[in-house]
Amino acid sequence: EVQLVESGGGLVQAGGSLRLSCAASGFAPDDYAIGWFRQAPGKEREGVSCITSSDGRTYYADSVKGRFTISSDNAKNTVYLQMNSLKPEDTAVYYCASASYEFYCSGRGFSSRRYDYWGQGTQVTVSS
Repeated sequence: EVQLVESGGGLVQAGGSLRLSCAASGFAPDDYAIGWFRQAPGKEREGVSCITSSDGRTYYADSVKGRFTISSDNAKNTVYLQMNSLKPEDTAVYYCASASYEFYCSGRGFSSRRYDYWGQGTQVTVSS
């Protein structure tokens, strides 16, 4: 069974940085995608970024492009989301999730509906 555990959230001032971690286990297929999503109060869940397992291809939402960086450490089965130049509008619960097909980490495929397993989420709060 796939398990995902997020960590690294917290409170930071605008302009600051945080690094989120997603520890993953239980993957059976060789190729999969890990995505980061976020959900602010009263808003729909939004895709932030994703990375493929086989070749490390990445995708970013326009709202975070140039500020966030996703990476993976396959030896540790961990995916990271480095968040720089944080803004108050980045405040949300951040979730990592997995998808069975690498196509689901692309401009056409990146959607929360296509991700099967989810972590419990970690709160990120950016103060102005």
